[in-house]
Amino acid sequence: MDEKDAIVIVGGGLAGAKAAEGAREAGWEGPIRLVGAEPYLPYERPPLSKGLLQGADGPQAALVAKDGWATANRVELLLGAPAEAIDPGRRTVRLAGAELRYAKLVLATGATPVRPSMPGAELDGVLLLRSLDDALALRDRLMPGARVAVVGASWIGAEVAASARQRGAEVTLLGRGSVPLEHALGTEIGGFYGRVHADHGVTLRLGPDVAGIEGSDRATGVRLADGETVPADVVVLGLGVRPSLGLAQAAGLAADDGVLADARLTTSDPDVLVAGDIASHDHPLFHGRVRVEHWGNALNQGLAAGANAAGADRPYELLPYFFSDQYDVGMEYSGWPTPFDEVLVRGSLDNGEFVAFQLRDGVVVGGANVNVWDVNEHVQDLVRAARPVRRDVLADPGVDPADWVRLAVEAD
Repeated sequence: MDEKDAIVIVGGGLAGAKAAEGAREAGWEGPIRLVGAEPYLPYERPPLSKGLLQGADGPQAALVAKDGWATANRVELLLGAPAEAIDPGRRTVRLAGAELRYAKLVLATGATPVRPSMPGAELDGVLLLRSLDDALALRDRLMPGARVAVVGASWIGAEVAASARQRGAEVTLLGRGSVPLEHALGTEIGGFYGRVHADHGVTLRLGPDVAGIEGSDRATGVRLADGETVPADVVVLGLGVRPSLGLAQAAGLAADDGVLADARLTTSDPDVLVAGDIASHDHPLFHGRVRVEHWGNALNQGLAAGANAAGADRPYELLPYFFSDQYDVGMEYSGWPTPFDEVLVRGSLDNGEFVAFQLRDGVVVGGANVNVWDVNEHVQDLVRAARPVRRDVLADPGVDPADWVRLAVEAD
């Protein structure tokens, strides 16, 4: 079979690895070539801010493509070889010293962490967390007694703060909102997470903007806009990510905050598909574009893009899903909540076991189950129902979650 009959996957992370698996599961018999900028086998990112950062796990725990994976899936790996350009007209991907031809191309280039252009952002001791190398470098600095300032109180910042505290560091969590995770979960549930962090010894300094990072050769503290300086030996910037769109845009693919794709993850070029952080795709349930930067999306969307590259022709309809572990608090989340106008709680925030439903105009658009298990599929059922609900039923801890849709969703 000629190399022009290959599926080429650009992106060596979870979405890229799953795209290869999805293509094989859909019956693709031709060559599959996976191009990764990093020298490592494909790995997933959740362990980086959890077990690996805490020192409980080694790098192997993050791998999704372990030894033998490439042979079992008949994938040619080109690692440590970042793609330099795509030529859609010729259907080629250029690497340093090589050119790959493709029948179908899957782009899964992920995202790049935001490093703000503030004074001191380039000092030694100012770190990001995105890659395996980032996690190993940060872990080496999280010693007992180290003063760690985490800038950004969203998911990555909150998880890094928890892991650093569990390593024995003295941690200050900085963010713009009134509580951690406020944008994602709202004030009430964000307040719960704020109390969890405070109970574990994290200092919360929320509200003021960060004006800069102090130090001459290395970081010594974080200067806030109100004039206060938070002493720090290590500063972690957890300010979100931006989708890595350079290759796609240079190739002329339609893009805005992501690479635009239809419900089958096909871009403006019918031979190019996308998956993961860069994919801004038409979602059949939400009747608009969705771009998600979470583990579940990379896993499931990678499988779907690979299968469709192999000819499956199936729309991607799964709901966004992710999880978070902070100390002894585990959470699963499903939905697409932005914006939501109400949070309804089933259970108790005081004992840390509850389900928080996010509603918009009386309709469940998302939900988080915290230290309550085997209910997330029922949260998803409510989101898919897309109908107003009876709040009394959802708030009642005596109602079986399997009956939520039957009893709580209002009929037309």
